[in-house]
Amino acid sequence: MRYGRMRKHGLEFSMKIVFAVCACMSIVAISLIAIFLLAGGLPAIHEIGIVEFFLGQRWAPGDRYPAVPDFGVLPMIVGSIYITLGALVIGVPIGLFTAIYLAYMCPRRIYVFIKPVINLLAGIPSVVYGFFGMVVLVPIIRPFAREITGGGTGESILAASILLGIMILPVVIGISESAIRAVPESYLEGALALGASKTRSVFCVIVPAAKSGILAAVVLGVGRAVGETMAVNMVAGNQARMPTHLLRGARSLTANIVMEMPYAYGLHRDALTASGVVLLLFILIINMLFVFFVRKGR
Repeated sequence: MRYGRMRKHGLEFSMKIVFAVCACMSIVAISLIAIFLLAGGLPAIHEIGIVEFFLGQRWAPGDRYPAVPDFGVLPMIVGSIYITLGALVIGVPIGLFTAIYLAYMCPRRIYVFIKPVINLLAGIPSVVYGFFGMVVLVPIIRPFAREITGGGTGESILAASILLGIMILPVVIGISESAIRAVPESYLEGALALGASKTRSVFCVIVPAAKSGILAAVVLGVGRAVGETMAVNMVAGNQARMPTHLLRGARSLTANIVMEMPYAYGLHRDALTASGVVLLLFILIINMLFVFFVRKGR
């Protein structure tokens, strides 16, 4: 008996060490990424100038432009923000309502059909989403763009937002559904016992109780939207200028990096690395806001 307890404690201690090592490896990985980006990006920001880099409205690094290149990333920052916010406006409500439906209102025979389809969405490659956007969304938007703005091909902020809204659905639905199902059944039963309808009980009791999990789903959706490259690159228009209309083209930070990094060198390459620093700051700010709202809710 004593030998068995010692063996059990030894196994638990060994697993704690394994888990601690894995956690440390995650910390080391993110630290190395941050060090690499900062080492390559901060000198470029210093050379270009903080104001010129973050607030400059002209990105003209190539030989086709005037002798003095410009490395202003404000158009890409604004474009990324517009596309990400548009994706959240489209994807989060649809994802949340779908998660509520699957968790509390969906019949079993329908659930076993819908759930695998949603999981399948998560496995579709980004380039396939981009191709779908090119052949379906862009032609639908093109007539409206020409009528409202007097021009345009349909490749626009709106097309990228709709496409990203579809792409973040599996993340939002999956995590939100898990968070909603994690709320004890007694919460719903108590609300029903007080006379509330099922729909009111779900929206007024269950959803607020699952707020932290739903916020986590939104944060991961934002991360997917901010970091997406290929699909946005195919439907957003890739115009390195300040966005002026939802039906006009724009360029995101990720698309800017992936388009120009293969042939960039010198200060141009360092400026693209500095764009990665901006993306890292976006993710850090989003996560800090998430932690703030979770703690405030508690």
